[in-house]
Formats: sequence, C-alpha cells, structure tokens
Amino acid sequence: MDLNNEQDLNLIAERCGLLGEEKADTVIANILKLDESYEPANLVKIYNYFMTICKNPVVLSELVRCQDRIRDKASLPVLVDVLLGKTLDYEAVDKDAYTNVRVLCAKAIANLKDTTAVHALLYCLNNKNENYKVRFACADALGKIGDRFAVAPLIDVVKDEDEKSVYIRESAASALGMLGDMRAIDPLVSILETKNGLLDKFTFLKERILEALGKLNIGDDDRVFNAVKKSLMDESPQIRINAIEALMESDNPNAFETIKGCLNDSDDEVKRNALIALYNLSDRSILDEVINSPEYSDFLKMEAVSMIDEYESDDEEDLSDE
Repeated sequence: MDLNNEQDLNLIAERCGLLGEEKADTVIANILKLDESYEPANLVKIYNYFMTICKNPVVLSELVRCQDRIRDKASLPVLVDVLLGKTLDYEAVDKDAYTNVRVLCAKAIANLKDTTAVHALLYCLNNKNENYKVRFACADALGKIGDRFAVAPLIDVVKDEDEKSVYIRESAASALGMLGDMRAIDPLVSILETKNGLLDKFTFLKERILEALGKLNIGDDDRVFNAVKKSLMDESPQIRINAIEALMESDNPNAFETIKGCLNDSDDEVKRNALIALYNLSDRSILDEVINSPEYSDFLKMEAVSMIDEYESDDEEDLSDE
C-alpha cells in the first residue's frame, strides 16, 4: 500500500473511527493497534495525516505521544503546524482545550532536536497573549534543542520586567543554562544583583538563574562571584543551596572558603549541601575536620560520618570489582 496516497490514508482513518462518531477511547485503542501492522516509517505517515484531520484534543494528544515515541523528523512539520495552531479547529473546539496538545508538541519537537523548529518555538514564546503553559514548554524546548540563535531572544525574555508571568522568565533562565552560551552570564548576573534580598515572586527566578550560572561555568570573574556570594545571605534556603552549587562549579579560588562559611548556616539542608560541595572540591580531610571540631553541629558531624561510610564503602566495592 502506498501510504503517500491520501485515499488509502483516509481508509485507515475511517477504520480507526477517526471520521465517525466513535468515542475518543475507542479511536485511541484502534490507533495504538496500528503498530501491529505497519513499520515506523509508515506509522509516521499515518500519524501525520491523522493529525491534519483530527479535531479531538484527547485523540490529538495521543497522536503526538505516538509521534514522540518514534521520533522521526518526518513528523516535525506537522508537529510545528499543530503547535502554531494551523490545523486546529478553534471554532468547533475551545482554544484552551488544545493547550495540552500544543504543550506535548513542544516537548516532542524538543526531543527531535531539529534547529529548523527554533523560529516556531520563539514565535510562541514571545507571544505574550499565548497560554503560559505553551510558552513555558517552548522555552524548555529551546534549551533542549540547543540553538545559538535562541540565546538573544531568551535573554530578552529573562530581562523583560513587563513580562506578566515570572514562570516564563524562570523557564527562559533554565533554557539559557542548558544552552551553555556565555553571552547569558552578564544579563543573568544583572538580574541577580537587582533581585538580591527580595523574596516573593522572584524567589524561583533567582533559583533558576543560579542554576543556570552553575551550568555556564562562571569562572573566576569577581563580579559574578560576588553576586552569587551575596545570594548566600538570601532568606530562602533553596537559593542559598543553589548559590553553593554555582560556587562549587566555578573556578574562583575563594569558592572553598566561601562555601565553608555555610557550614554554620541556620538551615540543616544548606549545611549538608555545603559539606557535599566542600568534599567535591577537596577530599576526605574536610569530613575529618568537621567530625573533630567543636565548631560544628552534631547534625553536620553525623552527615560527615555518613558520607565517609558511604564513600569508603563505594571505594571498597570498586577495588573488589578490579
């Protein structure tokens, strides 16, 4: 059978109940049985055709999942069209009902890692009238695809003080970390400097920025180091933890002593993360120091003992494997 023939594809759609009044569950069950009869390349052709004629959001969502399981780039044009709403029937179905379908499309596009989709993703991301879930998924997809042309637009989103959804800015910051482009460091640090000391809605944005800076290898730049160091005084324990991790990934010679100051933090989880970071930056000596010094809490001493038991046990297993 020539599955490039629309008539034959239409017959398959009819057999699956896609053209009639069948319930979504029945149609989906029929679609899932197709992999018993067709090879992946033909399945993609079938799914592509189905996605152009299907108006049911539930069935469409399953079709996108089917495409994502195969991950054939032949599905990309149709996925992009659905993401952009070109094949969706907004007159027959409420626009919000398609939100999940379009979010799934963005995720499937990201998994294809094809840079030709970047412009479509940026279009949705930069549309402030777009559903925030779709924009969030597009920002994440841009980070996963890893295209350098997405860096400047993502920076603009992170810097946009008029952006109503701080979640979009958070996702853009995370995407910049995944992209690993050093151009993002200066604007990220600028925001961190501006928002230091603020909690409320900027807490998660600062967390994402610190995570991104950790991935970007901030080096020994004093300005970056000082902005991250200042975050160690933030009221949010998670921000302090993220700052510790960013400093651990830096090449700054003062990172070790700066993190060491966090061993007396008021929050046990912060102290534990500081100890792990110090161990990663040095060796067991920091664990012995914590155990033997009266300066540190019983909680931290127990953590140090636990880490020694864990790592020495791992070392013994490695030796026995040899």
